[in-house]
Amino acid sequence: MDTPQTALEALLERQRKAFHGDPCPDLATRRERLARLARLTRRHADEIEAAIRQDFGHRSDVETRLAELATLLQAIGHARRRLKRWMRPQRAAVDWRFMPARAEIRRQPLGVVGIIAPWNYPWSLAMLPALDALAAGNRVMIKPSELTPATAQLMQRLVARYFADDELCVVTGDAAVARAFAALAFDHLLFTGSTAVGREVARAAARNLTPVTLELGGKSPAIIDETYDLDDAARRIAFGKWLNAGQTCIAPDYVLVPESRLGAFCEALERAVTTLYPSPAGNGDYTAIISRRHRQRLIALRDEAHNHGCRVIEIGASAEQLEASGKLPPTLIINPHASLGVMREELFGPLLPVVGVTDFAAALDFVNRRSHDARAHPLALYAFSHDTAHQARLLTDTQSGGVVLNDTLWHIAQTSLPFGGVGASGHGAYHGEHGFLTFSHRRSVFRQSRRNAARLVHPPYRRWLLKLLRLI
Repeated sequence: MDTPQTALEALLERQRKAFHGDPCPDLATRRERLARLARLTRRHADEIEAAIRQDFGHRSDVETRLAELATLLQAIGHARRRLKRWMRPQRAAVDWRFMPARAEIRRQPLGVVGIIAPWNYPWSLAMLPALDALAAGNRVMIKPSELTPATAQLMQRLVARYFADDELCVVTGDAAVARAFAALAFDHLLFTGSTAVGREVARAAARNLTPVTLELGGKSPAIIDETYDLDDAARRIAFGKWLNAGQTCIAPDYVLVPESRLGAFCEALERAVTTLYPSPAGNGDYTAIISRRHRQRLIALRDEAHNHGCRVIEIGASAEQLEASGKLPPTLIINPHASLGVMREELFGPLLPVVGVTDFAAALDFVNRRSHDARAHPLALYAFSHDTAHQARLLTDTQSGGVVLNDTLWHIAQTSLPFGGVGASGHGAYHGEHGFLTFSHRRSVFRQSRRNAARLVHPPYRRWLLKLLRLI
């Protein structure tokens, strides 16, 4: 049922009141909350799998375990082991003119954190930021996507069983509820989703001066240089692209390969896909598209490219043959023009444009031309090259949220690395200590010593003070 505005505001007020009653939870309390989140996930893993499978029509249970549950449990363990160090005040240097005073930085909870989660990884992309916010000592409210209602209802029911609603709670409802949620006066708001909706969320939050972390998207390229092994690149790109049928914000969105190697790479991709996902219609490892509307959008993008003369390769089956399953086949679109939808829009599906370029330098220029258009820097950038000069140039001459060299996706699984975008792909980051800091206020503390020289600069000012200031 939709949660009305008054109920949302009352829930926020309840969480804020609880926070004021315990504004800086101790280490034991925070660790215990994280332990409860881990117990919830472990004990109800089968129910979570079933709910996600129901929402997608078909979702590989292995992908759910890998991308939703194992990732979350790993992150919880990482945070619990390191939380004591993260909470410790940090010593800061004091200029010699102020000695023997002391300074430090204290990491304080912000208050109540709001999280608007997407549909593509409905459990982990709600709970990963929630665990960071809980580790930092905050209260948390989550709004899951209305496109995954079974998962949202299960999440709401389980969270209510393991947490008081003034600690962690879940509110469900349609897009109108999401808009009302974004307009609440949170102390921090994290949104994961499309760039277009991210702009609306940022506008709503700005009315309350609520700081936001936006995890958006964009077209993440994969670049292959002149000498990299094509079969190896194809297998790694195929895994990153067709995990969750391409419905991943950091999936490779297009591939740039030297023109002379274009045909050979497409053949290598076909071999890799056939190995990973034989017979997609009945393949339990290959995920369906989240909704009929999303599927029709992807078919329209495919048809536009085909009608403009692009070679389209559907691997294993045609879209029409897979209609009853709600799936779309892994599909290559060869050399689409930059004006076509497949090269302008984030695909979020199993279509993969493959574009021939003259060389690695031309590939970097291609990415940078896109990036300079409205700061459209990709959320992830993948490059396949053993040439250290190529790697160095890519790292210095391009911008992206993250980079993976000689593979795809795996930067998101490193809890020690911040995850976030840059420019139109988002701002702010979380994961591990970076998430702890995102949901903390770094408070400056200066401790004046009993004996100090500060009174010497109090008025009335003497002439000698001006001479001294000029000297130093």
